[in-house]
Amino acid sequence: MTTRFASAVLILVLAASASMFAPVAGAATCADWKPNLANELSCNLKLIGPPETPAASGMIDAGGCGATVVKSDGTPWQCTFSDNFDGTSLDRSKWVPQTNFVNGSNTVYACYIDDPAVISVSGGNLNLSVKEMAQPVAGCPSNRAGSRFAAGQISTYYLFSQKYGRFEARMRVPSASAPGLQEAFWLWPDVRYHSTALWPLSGEIDIVETYSQHPNLAIPFLHYAADLLGPQPGINTAWTCQANRGQWNTYTLEWTSNRLEILVNGQSCLVNNSNDSAFDKRYIIALTQALGTGANAYGGVGMLPATTEIDYVRVWK
Repeated sequence: MTTRFASAVLILVLAASASMFAPVAGAATCADWKPNLANELSCNLKLIGPPETPAASGMIDAGGCGATVVKSDGTPWQCTFSDNFDGTSLDRSKWVPQTNFVNGSNTVYACYIDDPAVISVSGGNLNLSVKEMAQPVAGCPSNRAGSRFAAGQISTYYLFSQKYGRFEARMRVPSASAPGLQEAFWLWPDVRYHSTALWPLSGEIDIVETYSQHPNLAIPFLHYAADLLGPQPGINTAWTCQANRGQWNTYTLEWTSNRLEILVNGQSCLVNNSNDSAFDKRYIIALTQALGTGANAYGGVGMLPATTEIDYVRVWK
């Protein structure tokens, strides 16, 4: 079993720009493109601008996370980010749709697009879909030919990131029991904070990945130096976390300077005490509905449209 779904669909230009951004205390300048000399030169020639200044930390979203949640030491978590999806459209002050990558196998893949057909808000839920379109998707990214399939993914790229805290989403992935669909609630390093490490050493926190070929499993995966030895249940992943497709499930990460714990419906699923440097920086949030890949690849017939519903996303510190 592999869980390379999240890295295969690296959001926006993250894979290409993961080492471009340095921490900045004030306004960003062209020097902040270091160590990418090509972009620094382009910036000085005014072909592109400097990277944006990272958002201020310490945001408080009073009341946005619902009832008070208490830490193990008895003190309350403080809400820093929330979206309960109570409106009628995506809140673009919090979320950015993905439009730069594809998902699925080499032969059957979907283009990520910014379109209400695959990204919508209604009935108190965010709806992320993968579906067959009436016409092939024009301008499919990643140098691919246009596909007749389209999919939805959003992230908090350049809008919100946090180091440590409690991250939670309540979701219902589409009911299915055959290969073809993959979904994820995951975190990716905020590229505005400089890192020269290459993936997986740079880090990735897949709070949950779900695969339609495994209709009763929720699979977390922590990508860091441990990946050099592959999937290691109980260390960087777990293959025993129960969560039925077609039902509402709650996925939670509690993350401190020396410990990451992932819970499924309140039950501890994976604990990591590696204290790895990959988890000592700010991460953004991403939510994905996609076609499957590998052993879970979509066969090209049936199952679609498929929609993941997200009731809420909440973050505390």
